[in-house]
Amino acid sequence: MIKVGLTGGIGSGKTMVATIFKTFGIPVFDADAEAKKLMESNAALQSAIQQTFGAEAFLDGKLNRQYLAKIIFNNAFQLEKLNALVHPVVIEAADSWASKQKSSYVIKEAALMFESGSAANLDFVIGVFAPQHLRIKRVMDRDGLSRLEVLSRMDKQISDSIKMKLCDFILINDEQQLLLPQVIELHKKFEEVAL
Repeated sequence: MIKVGLTGGIGSGKTMVATIFKTFGIPVFDADAEAKKLMESNAALQSAIQQTFGAEAFLDGKLNRQYLAKIIFNNAFQLEKLNALVHPVVIEAADSWASKQKSSYVIKEAALMFESGSAANLDFVIGVFAPQHLRIKRVMDRDGLSRLEVLSRMDKQISDSIKMKLCDFILINDEQQLLLPQVIELHKKFEEVAL
């Protein structure tokens, strides 16, 4: 079975691309969503987060996202500490999940594919590219964030120019080129390689 990564900057359209792959019957592992689940369900991870960031990191067993966001989005070192705790647990969960799938290939969707080191476990990585102005608008509309808040989050990810160079394939999601034909072409390619 082929393992394919799917990444891109915030607001690039990774989730839309993942949804298209799902319609073709391809299993998709959403690393970001799984990380949130694991932070609330994995006792060892919860304990490590509380030891690192304090008991306030959880309220009634639920991750205190606002508390953590104030710490990590204003301090790159604190963000690295959280990522060092969470990423290995998510990588392990993704590998376990992939081993149970029956399809010719699987997709692992993750914003921090290269930052987390999880790209090393994959056969190919797809990058989703969208111009920065579109990404900012999409995230502002989707999450109700200010332009400065979006830019702050973008600053925490490696730049698109570097990220796209690290990818094996690039999908352009600029609202000018059709996305579906690009995804169909990759789907066919992965199915051929998997034979």
